[in-house]
Amino acid sequence: MDSALLTIGLPIPLAVIMFGLGLSLTPADFRRVRQNPRAVTTALVCQLLVLPVIAFGLVELFGLSPLLAVGFMILAASPGGTTANLYSHLFRGDVALNITLTAINSLIAVISLPLVTNWAIGHFVDEGESIGLQLDKLLQIFAIVLIPVVIGMFVRRRSPEFADRMDRPVRTASAIMLVLVVLAAMWTERENISDYLAEVGLIAAIFCILSLSIGYAVPRRLGLSEDQAVASGFEIGIHNSTLAIAMAITVLGNAQMSIPAAVYGVLMFPIAAVFGMIVRNRKVLSGSSSGVAAEAADHRGDAR
Repeated sequence: MDSALLTIGLPIPLAVIMFGLGLSLTPADFRRVRQNPRAVTTALVCQLLVLPVIAFGLVELFGLSPLLAVGFMILAASPGGTTANLYSHLFRGDVALNITLTAINSLIAVISLPLVTNWAIGHFVDEGESIGLQLDKLLQIFAIVLIPVVIGMFVRRRSPEFADRMDRPVRTASAIMLVLVVLAAMWTERENISDYLAEVGLIAAIFCILSLSIGYAVPRRLGLSEDQAVASGFEIGIHNSTLAIAMAITVLGNAQMSIPAAVYGVLMFPIAAVFGMIVRNRKVLSGSSSGVAAEAADHRGDAR
């Protein structure tokens, strides 16, 4: 990567975004795990174990080029995005569970993301050779991701009113900076961008649909509530594409690896909206059916 704007500029908006996440978190978000241990564990297993396996299968099935394959695995290993909280709220999910999962995932990603990335580079780029976990890269991710979150949480603890006032300005500033950096990344790859979109667009859409569906269906099959399943679906389906892009460009210095996350970041919002409408309508229909069944039972009781 020969663009100073990308290699130097991207850590700034990412740090701002993670600081903004920290402003919204409290220690209670982590303590809430004790209240819903099964829901949290189920979502984390899907996020950390099931999705990377599915992503690997899709990469092999579609035969992605090595650098795009690495980028796709980085995306699969990235935690849920904070936008999942908004979607969960709109479609009647357990928002408290989303906040807890976002908080835990953001910390786990400091370790899991470089591990998966390192393995993907060894498998796809170096033809199976293990290159070992690079400590300097791990420390770089730690500094960019975790430290701003901790600072944000400290600010909220010291001054909740200030944290509330800063929420919108921080989000706005980080969004503007991120758009500028992503546009710069696209400019560096402008000659190949249409080919990349054609190559990863379908696989990104399929992976998004599978992520949302698995995140919803597995909790339901395990007996968790509808609200918890909806929250889990959005948390697992709406990946933190910003973090994946930062990993590819800032840490690995490769714009091509950021393409899967950039494409996914565009596709996941409309797909997640459609998914939300489907599960909400399903919930309404299920409630109506239950009501009809209960009314029929009442009538039978009256007849007797």
